[in-house]
This record gives sequence, structure tokens and C-alpha cells, in this order.
Amino acid sequence: MPELNVDNRTIFTRDNLDVLRGINSECIDLIYLDPPFNSGKQWQAPLDSSAAGAVFDDVWTLDDMKEEWVTQIEASDPAVWAIITAAGRAYGESMQAYLTFMCVRLLEMHRVLKSTGSLYLHCDPTVSHYLKSLLDAIFGKQSFRNEVIWGYRGMPSKANKWQAKHDVLLFYARSAGNTFNVQRGDFTEGPMATYQSAMRRGYNANHSRNMVTIFDEEKYRQAVVDGKIPEGMRESYYTGVGPPLRDWWDDIRILGGPQNRERVDYPTQKPLALIERIIAASSNEGDVVLDPFCGCATACIAAEKLNRRWIGIDISDVAWELVNQRMVATSGVGLFGGHHRTDVPARTDQPPDEVSPDIRESLYRSQKGKCVGCGDPMRMRNLEIDHITPRSRGGRHTDSNLQLLCGWCNRTKGNRDMNYLRVRLRQTDE
Repeated sequence: MPELNVDNRTIFTRDNLDVLRGINSECIDLIYLDPPFNSGKQWQAPLDSSAAGAVFDDVWTLDDMKEEWVTQIEASDPAVWAIITAAGRAYGESMQAYLTFMCVRLLEMHRVLKSTGSLYLHCDPTVSHYLKSLLDAIFGKQSFRNEVIWGYRGMPSKANKWQAKHDVLLFYARSAGNTFNVQRGDFTEGPMATYQSAMRRGYNANHSRNMVTIFDEEKYRQAVVDGKIPEGMRESYYTGVGPPLRDWWDDIRILGGPQNRERVDYPTQKPLALIERIIAASSNEGDVVLDPFCGCATACIAAEKLNRRWIGIDISDVAWELVNQRMVATSGVGLFGGHHRTDVPARTDQPPDEVSPDIRESLYRSQKGKCVGCGDPMRMRNLEIDHITPRSRGGRHTDSNLQLLCGWCNRTKGNRDMNYLRVRLRQTDE
């Protein structure tokens, strides 16, 4: 299995797709992501808060769809692209653009997860059903584990519908052997009454499922002798702990107002207790936790508290500032010894880049002698080789990532993507 090629306690501040492309395959144990939800809003932290400067748009149009993303998705699995286009027809262009953005990143997340790894995608009912279809296609429907509901209280709103007070956690495993540590809760009022009655009786029997939990061995065996309990029941012994948690969680509160010490006023901040539960369940001490949309770095803080290694990625420099502030506040130390990077990690799990000796001739034939950018026909010697996905963004020097551009298009594109070149060409035509 490839080794992790990123240091523990690293925050990357740049496009997460670039960083994900640079992480070795199958070296991450757990991914938690709280991405944009296609809410149609712009989120911004208050200017007088710890998270001042944190801002992101959750508004999507077809202009946000990069040509290289579409090409990658269609090449990886046409069925995945079919789901995205179908969602676009049903919900509109904004959903198609959003799912395209998410898909290229989820494909990379699937690649970097270990066979024992898991992914939790935090979303809301706006996009949960579309994202589940996408994840089913990428991970395989057999890899779906749970749709966990996180229910919470909040200020009521005026609406002619039920109050919308829950988020969704889509839980997928890389394989059947995923790490999972059962998390247990406290007895609620109803189960507590059942528990206390069973303690007095010595057992709790479920006849329809042919199961019995034994609290007092002597009392239980006597009940069998007396014919109160049939022989052959599946027996288990009470272990003194609460019941396993179910797939709806209503015991973790939202952060509430400014009096909450945990709050840093990041627009979409989630409670530490929520992320700690996920990390405790689906990883072990020393495992690697990745949050590719880390924002105010709650998952990084939770991973540190639970003795996991961690990597966070966010487009904003505020993430690095916040993780420093929060680590110092949490640990009480005067300086946090983490790493801040703005580059792309270099993969160490791949063979050296290799290009076919006749690649220029092959590209010239496949492009029918035209520049991919402006479309002008040219002699082969006047066309230059270009990386579709720039190497500075994780692209490789391989046949599938090369194209031919004329000199003007190549220099105009530079180390940017093809969308930038298309925009410049339209401006030139106008």
C-alpha cells in the first residue's frame, strides 16, 4: 500500500482538486467533507470575528464547469456523467454545474481512500439525493453504509411547511472491510424503563427475533426451566454499556449564539462533538483523517484531540490562521507546530511520466491538424504541446494530458485551464 506523501498536521490553502490529485492513492483512512450545498447564497464571516475574511460563493452556473472536468468524468465512467446531466435536466443548470464540481473531487477522494477507509459527506436535503446517486455510481451502491440524520433545534421560521431542522451525513465505505467502532449512547426514558424491568427479571426477551439479553444468569435459566422462555434462543449478555447509536442523532446541539465558546463565527461551522463521533467510529488512533473543505478546521481539531493524524484543505488562507488559533486555545500551548502549504504535493506512488515517441504526430492526426483552442488549421511545426491540466495543478506529463495549441493560445492559456482560454478567445472575437 502506498505511503502517505504529506506530513501530519498540514493545512493546504488552494483549490482542493489540485491537492487531491497530488496525494498518493489508498493512503487516507477517513474523509469528512462539509462542502457547499448549492444553496444559492454567498457566505461571509462577520468582519469583527476570528474568521474575518472567510467568504465563499455557493452560487453555480454553467460557467463554473471546466472543460477538463467534463472530459475526466466522461472518460472515467459515462454512467456518472449521465447522472449529472439527468440532474441538470430535472433541477437546472446550477445543479449540473455543482455536481460536476463535486464529481471530479469525489473521484479523487475515492482514489486516495484505503480499502478500510470511509467517507462522510455532510449535506442537506437540497442536494443529498443527487449526491447519493453520484456516490452510488463512484463507490458502488454496495459501499453505501448509512444516511445519518443530524437533527437539531433552532429559531423557528415562518413557513407553510414543517420546520427544516436537520442535516444529512452520507456514509460510504471503500470496501466491505471498513473500520467501524460501535458508538454507544445513553438510555432514553422508554428504553431505561425496559432496562430497569429487565434487570429485576434477569433477562429481556424478543420472541419475534428469537433473541434474549441476559442480565442475571440464574434467573434466566430458571425461567427456561419454568417454560417462560423457550430453549434455543440466541443469547447475549448485558455488557453494562448503553445501546448502539442509531442513524439519527438528536443529542448534539448546534453551536447557537456568540456565547458559545466553541464558536469562531465561521459561516458553516459545525460542533466538535459531531465530528468527534464520526472520527471515533470510523478510524483508530494514528489513522489519517482528511478534510478537503476544512473551513475553520473543526475536523482537524477533532482529529488532533483523538490522536489521529490529519490533513486539511481550503481555498482560503483563513483556514491556516484559524487552525493555529484553535489549536493553541484547545491545547494551551503557546505555538502550534503544524505545516502550511500552498503548493501541490508530489505523488510518489506512480511510475515516471511517460510520453509516446510519436505523440506530436498522434495529436496532430486526432485534432485534424487544428489548434484545440482557436480551431485554426496549421502545419504541425507551428503547433505547440500543452498540458490540458497544468502540472502546477497536479496534471501529469502523459499522453492523455497533452494537446496541441498554436503559439498565441498556448501563451494566453499559460498555467491556467482551458476555460480561461475559451473566455479570452470569446473576448477577442467580440
